[in-house]
Amino acid sequence: MTRILYLSKTIQRICGIKNEAEKFLFTSCSFSIFLSLARVLYTGKITFLSLCWNLLLAFVPFFMSRLMTRNFVLIQNKWLFSLLFIVWLLFVPNSFYIITDLFHLSEMHTTPMWFDLLLIMSFAWNGLLLGILSIRHIEKMINALWIVKNEWLLLYPVMFLNALGIYIGRYWRYNSWDIVSNPFNLMCDIYRIIFHPVQNKDVWIMVAGWSIFLSLLYAGLKKMSKAIE
Repeated sequence: MTRILYLSKTIQRICGIKNEAEKFLFTSCSFSIFLSLARVLYTGKITFLSLCWNLLLAFVPFFMSRLMTRNFVLIQNKWLFSLLFIVWLLFVPNSFYIITDLFHLSEMHTTPMWFDLLLIMSFAWNGLLLGILSIRHIEKMINALWIVKNEWLLLYPVMFLNALGIYIGRYWRYNSWDIVSNPFNLMCDIYRIIFHPVQNKDVWIMVAGWSIFLSLLYAGLKKMSKAIE
């Protein structure tokens, strides 16, 4: 664990992480990685090591939004900003997707269930934090560029797309890069659920439920943070 924390601090220095919230995030992620490696050593199997990859994908939108907010030149060009925003939208569902790995909890019996629950929840927690911080970056940036009187005009559409991305990733097994490598099949599947909503009502019920939950989670944490301050 000491070596993992040392590596975390080294990465923080390289990335120029000085914000206390971001430092906490890296420490929390280090704990998740420690749990994952401990499970591998205990069982001799790499069953949940994929969580580390999922967490890495969750860092992509976080670093993208962080880069955009710290380099105003990148967003002065509307075309460049639009491109970066679209790429960010494609990757940000990865941050929230990790929580669906709880589906695998009952399938594993090589370690105590409480340990696997702790392991998955720690990764899911960090994914949620990365997603929330990333969306907060984007919200602040958009408010700086354009005055948005109602935050829900930005928040709910983003969370709706996140929820749709979670469904697409979990049940259709598409990845963010399939928009480039396999766009035809992806678009056909999306077309099917959009133009046949009744036949796919279960999809839309799940997407609506998750989008409301994620919106309430983000808005709630934001309001509680202000209340504590």
